[in-house]
Amino acid sequence: MIKLYYSTSISLLLLFFFTAEINAQGFVAVDNISHDISYYRQSKITPPLVKVLYGRPQKNEEVVFGNTVPFDKIWRTGANEATEVKFYKDVQFGNAKVKAGTYVLVTIPGKDKWDVILNSQTDVWGSFQYNPTFNVAKITVPVKKAEELETFSISFNDDNEQVQMILGWDNTRINIPLKFKREQIFVAKR
Repeated sequence: MIKLYYSTSISLLLLFFFTAEINAQGFVAVDNISHDISYYRQSKITPPLVKVLYGRPQKNEEVVFGNTVPFDKIWRTGANEATEVKFYKDVQFGNAKVKAGTYVLVTIPGKDKWDVILNSQTDVWGSFQYNPTFNVAKITVPVKKAEELETFSISFNDDNEQVQMILGWDNTRINIPLKFKREQIFVAKR
């Protein structure tokens, strides 16, 4: 009986030691929401003009806007940490001039139009710490309908006149107009 008690005690002590050691490493469980980075470059050989870092929630067979994401309330525009946009050069964001820098992108989705906001308070979780006194730009853009998209996505489209940062999820699309000073691209011939 003493042997069994001694063996069990040693086993529990070792289990506790190894469990504490694993948890002491400070790693958290893998997040079930993926994160992504979207870049805009004038061409494949030029440095980026915009970088967006954002969480990509899934639709999961639900109606997204007006349900999962309520209308007329501030939204983090993605999942988990607030979506961050880095402009490498000064930009015209809709009709607002914005200096190069890193900003949080939050939105207020509506049924027919969205307010799109750049805020200088970075490194925040979601929109819980949103403070409008740090707003740098606020524009209103119309809602467009398109094919269903299961995962929230951000991409760019360039028609040589202006760049569109496109937010898409479910069957909703938002085009955010961006204008940069165009650089002449020179390619060396061999």
